[in-house]
Amino acid sequence: MIKPMQKKTLTLFELNSLVRDVVESSFSQGFWVEAELSEAREVRGHCYLELIQKDLFSPTPVARASAKCWKSTWMSLRPKFERITGQPLHAGMKALLLVTANFHEAYGFSWIVQDIDPTYTMGDMARKRQEIIQQLKLQGIFDMQRELQIPMFAQRVAVISSENAAGYGDFCHQLEDNDYGLKFYPRLFPAIMQGDQVEPTVIAALNRINLQADDFDVVVIIRGGGATADMSGFDTLALAENVANFPLPVITGIGHDRDESILDMISNTRVKTPTAAAAFLVDNLAGVWTHIENCQNRITTHVNHRMDCERHRLDRCAERIPMLFSMVKARQEARLDRLSNSITSLIQNRITRCRYQLQLISSNIRPAVERRLTNERHHLRQLDLRLQALDPEILLKRGYSITLHQGRAVRNADDLLPGDEIETHVEHGTIHSVVK
Repeated sequence: MIKPMQKKTLTLFELNSLVRDVVESSFSQGFWVEAELSEAREVRGHCYLELIQKDLFSPTPVARASAKCWKSTWMSLRPKFERITGQPLHAGMKALLLVTANFHEAYGFSWIVQDIDPTYTMGDMARKRQEIIQQLKLQGIFDMQRELQIPMFAQRVAVISSENAAGYGDFCHQLEDNDYGLKFYPRLFPAIMQGDQVEPTVIAALNRINLQADDFDVVVIIRGGGATADMSGFDTLALAENVANFPLPVITGIGHDRDESILDMISNTRVKTPTAAAAFLVDNLAGVWTHIENCQNRITTHVNHRMDCERHRLDRCAERIPMLFSMVKARQEARLDRLSNSITSLIQNRITRCRYQLQLISSNIRPAVERRLTNERHHLRQLDLRLQALDPEILLKRGYSITLHQGRAVRNADDLLPGDEIETHVEHGTIHSVVK
């Protein structure tokens, strides 16, 4: 009977030690590797990174690895990287890392970061910035803010800043204590001005301002101090699009002389600091005030000149008035004489015509009156004859009688009632009767 071969076994530590020996002998040199950071965090002075490489045509990673930068190295690499790139290592950034292989029996495999090339990241950042700028220009909105005019009386100011930032206090103090005694009305819309929350909080503040845009003249976005590395939040497409399309002029004071963010490029006016933004608003309003004073002085000068001209003209007119009055008086007196002679002649002619008419009327009136009197006498005689014919005495003499009841002539016997007293007048006397 054949005995089975005895198996050779290793402990896990022994196996991992073998792997470590292989790794250290095979990867004794360092490698420069291009990778995107999916995670970057600092713990107790050490920097822990997660590296990925994405597929060209999809966001799916085709490679993934962990990397570490020990404190002794990280403390020198970080300031240099942030000074050159203007921002810290963060997720989504592409970096060029010098790494060495490391396998630990207890913690497994990882890459140890020995150096970081900031120029590679700068190139990637510049490319992204250029892509954003190109996209804004293709949309036709890159210069839209500069087409807006800062209002002459820009006093109602919507301020986007961190509520507790010293820069916001400096801005308000500069506006309030200006040398001209000008009045401004700033109103804060709080936002986070560094880190990953810059974009969403600033956009949210812009949206709140837009809902009451009629209450403001300009928008000021200021960042009170802070590291240059914290300015990456102002280099995003979404924030640039919001500012470019905003209906009010936007003034930015978020950087330094040598640091110009995309937000600075897209805004209406870019200044260095919050106090410079306040000084810009003060100078704008002071310029308006100076312009108003100049206009006032020009108006006063013009009015005084015009009054002098009119005064001289009145003096010349006053000097000509006596002569003109004499001329007018002579002309009017001559005209009155002509009118007087004309009226006298007209009256005399009218009187002559009226006298002639009166003579004609006087010569014709006597025959007319005599004819009228003759006609009227004839008419009266006819009336007299008619009256005589109608005289009741004549009728009574002819044998007629007149019966009266209560002083009225009785024409119908049916109008009388039994017992009525009546009077009957005849030629000689009156008969009283009672109706039965």
